Amino acid sequence: MAMTADDLLRISRYVMPILPPQPSALAFLFGTRHGVDEFCLETHALWQAGMFRHLLISGGPTAGNPRAEAEVIAERLLQLGLPASILILETAATNTGENVLLGRKKIAETIGLEHITSLLVIGKVCAMRRYLMTLARHWPEPRVSAHPVNYFGLPAERWHEHDEFRARVLGEFGKIPGYIEQGFLREIDALGTYPNVAKAP
Repeated sequence: MAMTADDLLRISRYVMPILPPQPSALAFLFGTRHGVDEFCLETHALWQAGMFRHLLISGGPTAGNPRAEAEVIAERLLQLGLPASILILETAATNTGENVLLGRKKIAETIGLEHITSLLVIGKVCAMRRYLMTLARHWPEPRVSAHPVNYFGLPAERWHEHDEFRARVLGEFGKIPGYIEQGFLREIDALGTYPNVAKAP
């Protein structure tokens, strides 16, 4: 049975929840090799708007690129005018769990966890639920808000009309239950529970 319009909407709301950004002690930018310039421009705009005091960028080397994602992103942000003094780089993480665990450790070693009462999460729109659920599992103390970056060129509610966007959203939707079962993630009931939908065609 093909997915209905209601199924598509429920998947969208689950995988890409809206948590409007709030001024925060720390912005946590999850590394990426996709849409880097969009990420940097939007992060720079958030900084100019006074939305964070420090910026943690987490991401190690990826296949085909020996440079850490965090270093590539930081270089571009410095070009845009972010002061080096606010940047904290974590350059070893290879997955979202490591982003959070190693990023949290880096903050403990630099600013001190006791000073981080609020987090502004910056990351791919299609993976925002997973970022938030990973934080809920491994770093639940701070208040969290989010700024999803959509680099696909069409609104998030039309994710199913774009081949790559569709593949990424359905991929996220499909793997979350297994990640919860393995203890990698914690569900966030306040953002809605996992919807029962028709199988994707």
